[in-house]
Amino acid sequence: MRINILLILSVICLVSCSESLPNESRVETLPFYNEATFTPRWISPGAEVLDTFHRISPFSFINQEGEVITEESFRGKIYIVDFFFTICPGICPRMTANMMELQEEFLEDDDVLLMSHSVTPERDSVPVLKQYAADKGISSGKWHLVTGEQRDIYKLGRKDYFVEEDLGLNKDEDEFLHTENFVLIDKDRHIRGIYNGLNKTSVNQLIADIRTLKGEK
Repeated sequence: MRINILLILSVICLVSCSESLPNESRVETLPFYNEATFTPRWISPGAEVLDTFHRISPFSFINQEGEVITEESFRGKIYIVDFFFTICPGICPRMTANMMELQEEFLEDDDVLLMSHSVTPERDSVPVLKQYAADKGISSGKWHLVTGEQRDIYKLGRKDYFVEEDLGLNKDEDEFLHTENFVLIDKDRHIRGIYNGLNKTSVNQLIADIRTLKGEK
């Protein structure tokens, strides 16, 4: 009986520990995505077809330090994006906590950045974002909280990042944008994955996939 109890406890410990650690990557090379259903496209990195493949459009926003942030700020970088607002009482605090895990995981890695777009930019001014960053322990050099024109943020979210997946296809451009998804972008501004930002297992998989992406030639 004692042996059975010890065996059960060992299994529970093993499962618990495995959930807290990043999973191994599912594949050696991540797929590419070019539309809102997130159907994977298996293309060799560096292939000529990628020259005309969907990539994130140029953009210009202001971060919590009052700095202009554009696509050039992410040149040669892997980055993860999400969409939030500072007074959100629901999913945003959990998303921010999981983005914080990404910040800590890659804090010393200059190749990986984070960007959170405010979906209520009229409320989330630079001072508001700066205070939010201070309250949450956000590192400005690693993680950009950005504000700007709402129509630009919503268009980018729905038409470029497909952050609402195919649910966003039939929404009006002014309809409130709110989603738990994190989107992984490579050094050439191609979409390489989408993840549930509320789910620890999904976030762990994102960590593993970032490492896979870093290994691509």
